Amino acid sequence: MAASGPDAITLRAIAREMGMTPNAIYSYFATRDDLVTTLISDVLTDLADCVDAAWQATAGQSPATRITAWADAFRTWSLNNPQGFRLIFGDPVPGYKAPEGGPAPEATSRICISVTNLAAAAWPHAEHLQHGGDFAWSDFDPALAADVRTAFPDLPPAALALALRIRGRLHGLVSLEVYGHTQGTTAASARLFDEEVSELLQSLGLPATTRSR
Repeated sequence: MAASGPDAITLRAIAREMGMTPNAIYSYFATRDDLVTTLISDVLTDLADCVDAAWQATAGQSPATRITAWADAFRTWSLNNPQGFRLIFGDPVPGYKAPEGGPAPEATSRICISVTNLAAAAWPHAEHLQHGGDFAWSDFDPALAADVRTAFPDLPPAALALALRIRGRLHGLVSLEVYGHTQGTTAASARLFDEEVSELLQSLGLPATTRSR
């Protein structure tokens, strides 16, 4: 996958790389779908570990500092794992059929809760700045809403909407970098991302953090 992208994932190619016969690898993965599911789960878990570590490392610090650390960890992981990013956020792997409930429900829930941490930390400062209309829990996927309500019983639905918008802002520029769309247009991708994070913080009623790039 790292060499040729998610489209190149086949049991035969992996068996060849490992010096095994194609039949031997079926002792580990009954189907290609099982292999892809395991890869997606591993990649999502690695990302969740990365952003959770950044969040925990800044415990007790200001919301702006913690959000910045999370954002930087997400960008760094994504740029260091471009094919993994493509696997979990890009186009579906051709022919892949995910199991019922998704390929990695636990890791997916962890990332959703992790993103909601950002909105929860900012909410006391950002609540009065939200003018996007009223949201109800029924506006969101029932499983996501249930996870968020369990983890953050005092947060309103509007805070989950804010979490999704935060994710969208951070994901956007990183996705352009991962897919090479900033090449040829700027040599200052890191500074652009820093500026986006600063504006995000200001939109949340938080002070921008000092950057040294």
